[in-house]
Amino acid sequence: MPEETSFETNLRELEKSVKALESGDLGLDAALAQYEAGIRLLGQCHTLLDNASRKVALLTGVDEQGQPTEAPFDATATFEAPAKSKPPASKNLDDLPF
Repeated sequence: MPEETSFETNLRELEKSVKALESGDLGLDAALAQYEAGIRLLGQCHTLLDNASRKVALLTGVDEQGQPTEAPFDATATFEAPAKSKPPASKNLDDLPF
């Protein structure tokens, strides 16, 4: 099994691929190969970021000894709740609260 490279290493390699593609000096076959390598690197970066976010702990307070307490990161807690539907607007002006 190949050794996993670091996020930083993958990012540097991805930046090199982007620069090579942006230079315009590559032939079509070389540009396609560079693009494919960049897509693989981007996927690896996303995987590494996803794995890191799962390891993040949220500070939840302090225990009796003054030590920070942590809870596992919950990505769903950062999503916005769906908007609640509003009641239909009243057509009768007598129903208004003012």
